[in-house]
Amino acid sequence: MKDLEGRRIVISGANSGLGFVSARELAGRGADVTLVCRSEAKARIAAEQIEEHNGAKTRIEAADFASLASVRALAERLGDVDVLMNNAGMMQTDRLLSEDGYELMFAVNHLAPFLLTNLVLDKVKARIVNVASRAHKRGKLDLDDLQYERRRFDGMGVYSTSKLCNMLFNLELARRLDEAGSKVTANCLHPGVIHTGFGRENKGLWRIVLRLARPMMTSVDDGAQTQIWLAASPDVDGVSGKYFIDCKPTAPTAQGSDPQLAKALWDKSAELVGL
Repeated sequence: MKDLEGRRIVISGANSGLGFVSARELAGRGADVTLVCRSEAKARIAAEQIEEHNGAKTRIEAADFASLASVRALAERLGDVDVLMNNAGMMQTDRLLSEDGYELMFAVNHLAPFLLTNLVLDKVKARIVNVASRAHKRGKLDLDDLQYERRRFDGMGVYSTSKLCNMLFNLELARRLDEAGSKVTANCLHPGVIHTGFGRENKGLWRIVLRLARPMMTSVDDGAQTQIWLAASPDVDGVSGKYFIDCKPTAPTAQGSDPQLAKALWDKSAELVGL
């Protein structure tokens, strides 16, 4: 089935997990897919695996989402895009800083896709898909302490807050697109608790928790279906500003659907990335 012939799709974090499956399946349906990965070597391996799997050829781009300069350089290299899938993400148990001095999960999971989306927005022709998480329910957003400099650092809690940022970013992005009269849509999703290599760099208790939870996790192939559907299905033509689980619209938390908080986070984020 080549129903996506000629559709240009850019996917971040595409060398493994949900991003890789999304790239493989969308490329297999005829889309012109660009794999954005931190490592060029890993991107090449992923592209080769996709070609071996279904014969589809993909493009690759290397970009480190822990560096705003790298994100800016990526945005300059990208051409027109039909679908931008902000999939890249990370979970870290220790407080680390990005190249720009921001808390690493906030930088990679929120600031990088926020900046990339804004920089390429005039090149996007159809859809923006933001991979969020049901973990946003645990998020506690403090606009005066986004870097967790004063609050106790809890890896899962900070990750959850970064996912709450994804929800709020999607909400405000959809509002702005609608206000501008754009035909581009923006939707976000929870893929499920997925059995991938996510968080494997962490040690101690977190690694034990992941090992114990693995039998209850969703397969990566199943988990990727909602973001693939949001990127490709005619069922969501014209649908924007929604949050999906298992391809069904779902209500986020009150905080995750707060328009004033979404605008405040947008303004703060724009200031931090220099927009």
